Amino acid sequence: MHTMFPTPTRLQRAILYLAATRPGSWFLSRILARFDRAWLRLTGGRRTLTTAMTGLPVVQLTTRGVKSGRPRVCPLIMLPDGNRLIVFASNFGSQRHPAWYLNLRANPNVNVEHNGASAPYRARPAGEAERARYWRQAVAMYPGYRVYERRAGGRRIPIIVLEPLREHSGMVLR
Repeated sequence: MHTMFPTPTRLQRAILYLAATRPGSWFLSRILARFDRAWLRLTGGRRTLTTAMTGLPVVQLTTRGVKSGRPRVCPLIMLPDGNRLIVFASNFGSQRHPAWYLNLRANPNVNVEHNGASAPYRARPAGEAERARYWRQAVAMYPGYRVYERRAGGRRIPIIVLEPLREHSGMVLR
């Protein structure tokens, strides 16, 4: 597990194991993500059910829709790296990229909310050396990413580095 985060409990480890299965992925992507959005609204962006259930850090990423231009909010597991945040376009091992990734490719300026604080970021793909390091850290944090990588077939899972557009305070990563 990434050293910045507490070791998951026995129950959280079991949930992480289940999350990597096809039924678990379906549940997380279709059901839990919706509850997470509602729970985030109710807690002012400070808590997610995914974090409570798995111990994984989750942020809300707001992108602009490619076609509509409207804001699109998606809860994502993140890995902190200094003032940067790293997210993984795994799409639960689907052979297609997630919509949020396509949105940020078209417009890399995004907003991130975590622990009730919100800040603007700019997205960029991880370079090859960064990618290798971040992937190792991601798999250590959540071994299900390896399963997603196999399930994605020939699709290389994009790793995105979110860099703050300006120095901001209040964004405490835990």
